[in-house]
Amino acid sequence: MPEITYRQAIHDAMVEEMRRDGRVFLIGEDIGTYGGAFGVSAGMLEEFGPGRIVETPISEEAIIGAAAGAAMVGMRPIAEMMFMDFILLTMEPLVNQAAKARYMFGGKATVPMVVRMPGGSGTGAAAQHSQSLETILMHIPGIKVVAPSTSYDAKGLLISSIRDLNPICFVEHKLLYKSKGEVPEEEYAIPLGVADVKREGRDLTLVASGIMVHKSLDAAQIVAEEDGISVEVVDPRTLRPLDVDTIAKSVKKTGRLLVVHEAVKTAGWAGEVMASVSETPSWDYLDAPMRRLTGKDVPIPYNRHLEAAAVPQVDDIVREVRAIVNTQY
Repeated sequence: MPEITYRQAIHDAMVEEMRRDGRVFLIGEDIGTYGGAFGVSAGMLEEFGPGRIVETPISEEAIIGAAAGAAMVGMRPIAEMMFMDFILLTMEPLVNQAAKARYMFGGKATVPMVVRMPGGSGTGAAAQHSQSLETILMHIPGIKVVAPSTSYDAKGLLISSIRDLNPICFVEHKLLYKSKGEVPEEEYAIPLGVADVKREGRDLTLVASGIMVHKSLDAAQIVAEEDGISVEVVDPRTLRPLDVDTIAKSVKKTGRLLVVHEAVKTAGWAGEVMASVSETPSWDYLDAPMRRLTGKDVPIPYNRHLEAAAVPQVDDIVREVRAIVNTQY
């Protein structure tokens, strides 16, 4: 299979779905001539024209309101936020309208829309452009939250998201855009709500998403070589709905659980994973207390050293893995 960037995988998914289905269109700020804040939609205006690559004023609330309305009357919009942080400006149309319409109309109305949003730190964009807000979105019934970590997952999950009948918040970590991975040339889709085991292991289950999957895989390789510790890395891929069965099955096998995410600790989704595992029979197989490694409860700093210190790094994950493996009830 050819290797393509994460950015290209997302671009290809949108192009293929727009060619396949005339109802699909892209809407957002600077997505046309400029090609999007991170270049994901470059060249799409030339192929599809301004009727389907819809440039908007600087109003995120208007973008999501227009997308929700279009979805309710039969279109399949893809709305792009320049940064995930700006989703906070859209809570009324996203949370009170798009997320609830299908329920309030007894299924007679659907809202098949995707909101793409670059999230996370690591680019020196400071506190207002570097947040990880997945948990806020996970809290809302009616919204699905997707967070791919590889080119393969990004394309397959975005295709499934575009075809879904519900509002999807599609989280793209900014540091992943230039990463490369194998992607099939033939058409494929990855079902939502299905986790993926990125690395098999026997001593500890490590659950992570987005950029933290790659840091976790690096950490797993280090502890395997230096300590003989076998870490199983599980990528949920979809944070809501969460594939608790795959995570619990892994915990039953390894007897230990570490959840790693970049979002801040307080009310972060690591707590949801651990609570969900505690409600399954796998709880009885734990040989050590579950632990979480998360971002600090601070706004992301601009200084690059402080920025790195605010979120988990490979060395931090290595330290936590060793601590858990050496701890027992």
